Amino acid sequence: GLLTQAGYLTIKAVRYGDTVFLDYPNLEVKRAMAQLYMERLLDGKVAGQVGAGPIAKVLGEESTESVFHILNRLFLAIDYQNYPVKDEASLRAYVQVYFSGAGLEPKVEQHNAHGRSDLEVSVGERHWVFEFKVSYDGEKEEEILLDGISQMKARHYGEQGSSKELKRVVLVYSIPSRQFVKWKLLTA
Repeated sequence: GLLTQAGYLTIKAVRYGDTVFLDYPNLEVKRAMAQLYMERLLDGKVAGQVGAGPIAKVLGEESTESVFHILNRLFLAIDYQNYPVKDEASLRAYVQVYFSGAGLEPKVEQHNAHGRSDLEVSVGERHWVFEFKVSYDGEKEEEILLDGISQMKARHYGEQGSSKELKRVVLVYSIPSRQFVKWKLLTA
């Protein structure tokens, strides 16, 4: 209620008489809130202080391997006691908050005729499509990576006709080691 009354959230729709959908009124508020959430996840630090700074620059100009490393620096710094990565949804949410805090506009579960990609974001002349997979204790990470690759190809994630350079990436996060352990950039 307070965030709505103060203007940090706005009513986007009311459905079924009593279901209210809220959202941020503009990108500036969305970014500021995401930065606050990131500071909370990082125990009072900002992404740059943990070596996970310029994600927009990395996504816009650097290699997929650089993205892999910067995401690992971020996840290794998250306060795991209070904010553990338990599943694919929490993993995706933390990446979404990180990207939003950097002024990007990530799209979660972007629909196409075959399914929904985990997260998509455009930066400059590049359009990134991420498929996140989680490895629990004792699971074979290489098999999980291959499953993610197969899923991305079969469901044609990111192939909706953007004129930007398409970067489709599958990332495997290990719950026991609390970091990304495998990645693959799909070509063509």
